[in-house]
Amino acid sequence: MAIDAPPTTPIARLRARLAELSDLGALGALAAWDQRTFMPPAGGAGRADQLATLSRLHHERATGPEVGEWLDALADAELDELDVDIVRLAKRDYDRQRQVPGELTAELAQAGAEGQDIWEEARANDDFARFVPALKRNVELARAYAACFADEFARPYDALLADFDYGLTYDRITEVFSELTRELPPLVEELAGRPAPKSLDVPIAAQEQAVKAVLAKFGVTEDSWRLDVSSHPFSTNFGLLDSRITTRYTDGQLESLLAAMHEFGHAIYDRQIAPELARTSLGDGTSMSIHESQSKLWENHVGRHPAFTGVLAAELSAAGFAVTGDEVFASVTAVQPSLIRVSADETTYPLHIVLRFELESALIEGTLAVEDLQAAWNDGMKRLLGVDVPSDADGVLQDVHWSGGAFGYFPSYALGCMIAAQLWESLESELGPQADALALGDVDAIRTWLGTKVHRHGRRLDTVPIVESATGRGLDAAPFLRHLASRR
Repeated sequence: MAIDAPPTTPIARLRARLAELSDLGALGALAAWDQRTFMPPAGGAGRADQLATLSRLHHERATGPEVGEWLDALADAELDELDVDIVRLAKRDYDRQRQVPGELTAELAQAGAEGQDIWEEARANDDFARFVPALKRNVELARAYAACFADEFARPYDALLADFDYGLTYDRITEVFSELTRELPPLVEELAGRPAPKSLDVPIAAQEQAVKAVLAKFGVTEDSWRLDVSSHPFSTNFGLLDSRITTRYTDGQLESLLAAMHEFGHAIYDRQIAPELARTSLGDGTSMSIHESQSKLWENHVGRHPAFTGVLAAELSAAGFAVTGDEVFASVTAVQPSLIRVSADETTYPLHIVLRFELESALIEGTLAVEDLQAAWNDGMKRLLGVDVPSDADGVLQDVHWSGGAFGYFPSYALGCMIAAQLWESLESELGPQADALALGDVDAIRTWLGTKVHRHGRRLDTVPIVESATGRGLDAAPFLRHLASRR
């Protein structure tokens, strides 16, 4: 068997290294996916060590001096348009990663893996005190990571945001969220005052069958997808033809359907990135806000569309739970302030995110101690949503993100809601209203439009530029507020 000769030009060597880094990242994601789905609980300590090793190896290969030499050699080279962008993003990543010591990178990965296991235990036992030491460690490590970029960012929190939404800042997000906190409460009060919809006591067996049927309509097939169950729904891709999504089932609810559609939105984004970007610096979703805009578009603008709820009703009825489209629509669009973010309605949901943004930025900036987080959480839920928190499991321990050290991630959820509404308005402006197609369960035009306007670019465009490219304007809360007002 012939053995390929090693690459000799700087661009070929860089591409080979980027492919290697992509593979290491995929293996780390596979280990993390297994940890959250099938790994036996006692395997947590060993998995933390494995993830730390993979993270250290990735960092070493990503920051080797030879990578800098290749990038320097390519600075003035004649390259095609694709390679220009590959080099540009590779240099950004290289410059950022070079500022972080390898030991810190490994410790962040290990603390995140260990923190998740401790969080699972603390949440199961409704015991915030059990989680405090792990969270303090993660906060301290996040501050140490942010300090690596002290000369580049005005705030430590901005350094963390850059990993999830390059180009956005604490000040810009505060400006956007201020509009939401001003406009949403009166709308929540109005919509929450409507008569409560009929309670739909959907058994888990019917949910499971309906979830599989709906995903099949979206194009999910067993040869290149997996659907599993996790305590916190998530999506991850290990290649263009290896997508893993999870949901969770709660007896008597429809959350599993919306969560499955949400995670499909993440997965289809990764699957529709242009194939030539695979295993390069461009071969991922550009940011978490754009990723969340895709999941929220499928959850809110498809899943909660009055035409598509008839499809959901038909699948639930076929699974043995007789229900009408109107009843499903009333259930999935009902507005009622509640405790749990992932179960929140689309109107109150952003307020859950505003609270998390306030708290995590305060933790990183040092104005809130970890020991005081529980009380601050409970006070914030009362202030923003008028809800009393009865337990840590349903309060400060409900989300997985801080256990893994993911600070700066939360704003993307609310920004994603906004961007999804912007994209949906532009989609219907170009393609026409989608009600007739959705009533038939036909989403082909939606999937194709998103692939063309958003997905194919990968990381070639950052958050705001890709919104501008797809919609003709920058971040704008007005379409989201119009969408919510249409529920009146």
